[in-house]
Amino acid sequence: MSLKPPEKVGKLQAALHDKAKRSPSYRFYLLYDKVYRADVMAYAYECCRRNDGAPGVDGQTFDDIEKYGRGRWLDELAENLREKRYQPQAVRRVWIPKPDGKQRPLGIPTIRDRVVQMAAVLVLGPIFEADMPSEQYAYREGRSALDAVEAVNEWLYRGYTEVVDADLSGYFDSIPHAELMKSVARRVSDRHMLHLIKMWLGAPVEETDEQGRSRRTTRNKDDGRGTPQGGVASPLLANLYMRRFVLGWRKLGHERRLNAHIVNYADDFVIVTHPGGAEEATATMRGMMEKLRLTVNETKTRICRLPEESFDFLGYTFGRQYSPQNGRAYLGRRPAKKKIRRLCGEISAVTDRRTTWQDVRELVEDLNAKLRGWSHYFCVGTVVPAYETIMKHTRRRLRRWLGVKHKVRGSVVARYPSAYLHGELGLHLLPGCTTGWKRANS
Repeated sequence: MSLKPPEKVGKLQAALHDKAKRSPSYRFYLLYDKVYRADVMAYAYECCRRNDGAPGVDGQTFDDIEKYGRGRWLDELAENLREKRYQPQAVRRVWIPKPDGKQRPLGIPTIRDRVVQMAAVLVLGPIFEADMPSEQYAYREGRSALDAVEAVNEWLYRGYTEVVDADLSGYFDSIPHAELMKSVARRVSDRHMLHLIKMWLGAPVEETDEQGRSRRTTRNKDDGRGTPQGGVASPLLANLYMRRFVLGWRKLGHERRLNAHIVNYADDFVIVTHPGGAEEATATMRGMMEKLRLTVNETKTRICRLPEESFDFLGYTFGRQYSPQNGRAYLGRRPAKKKIRRLCGEISAVTDRRTTWQDVRELVEDLNAKLRGWSHYFCVGTVVPAYETIMKHTRRRLRRWLGVKHKVRGSVVARYPSAYLHGELGLHLLPGCTTGWKRANS
């Protein structure tokens, strides 16, 4: 959430955080009434609207709500909560293609449920943030995936060159409800707030098959597992349960005994150790995950020994790099090849010959948005070689697109030199890249 909270909401969050920080064993018993406070609900709605997203099973959109009357809609929802009549609707499940050809399930609650979940997160988030260990980087104010990347890089620099590259099978779908609720109840004794979370965890899931028929299941409730990946409250709950592993690693003495340190982002984590410690760290991790009723993906979990080997984490490849100044080898990070290939594939799709009906300025704007967005994240470590590869591909595809659009005969490089692409058309140039003839036009 990048939206700044209203003053009163900010003060509420600060007070909850301060109390949780000062009293680590305190259990909050009056929270539910904060969820349906008018200012909290209004801010929760704004956060959800800013995130936008597809409608849930009821088909209601933000435009529908605005036409109905935002204030009226929020008042009615708050009244439902106040009178304990609120019941979550089914979560709409869609399947998102993954780069490896598989599909990832995404749960889409209704806007009504998203707003209530957001209001609950605004209240609960500051409390649990006070308890989060420094090893966790996901879904936290002031922390990011890039911070996790840099943390791993720092450990490598300090000589922790054996890495347990771990993977969990379907983490969000595997979180056991009973154990998760114990983690929540450690800080929350408000039974109405606890009931609210239980209802979300047990909400039915609705899918539409290829024939357009809807089918509802109650697998999460029946199995007592899972929190929908895509639900507003799911990131907080997932972080809270992963905290059990991260904190347990330290409190049970594994961190000190093995000299092994965790870096965690959502369901991704690595364990870094000095040479010789990775096998025992892996075995210990497996034992802890079994107790937490989580499944280690054995086909994707491996031990990596640097600098001979490399591993990927959060889109970056960690391993041996070479200094462009003197050619010396060092351990560092660079954008992973599969991330480069994915962006190049997206650029190829945008510049397909079937899109030549589009205005060139609009096309370049689309390309620039992709280039800037990609480089905004892939901006640390050895990035220039990746940038050069992407720029070369982008120029080649744009020239080919222009050649088809304008039926150019002869060399498109001569017709559309780099100076024209970057100057006249305004194609974004990634930092550190050159527009020189040899590298840009080859």
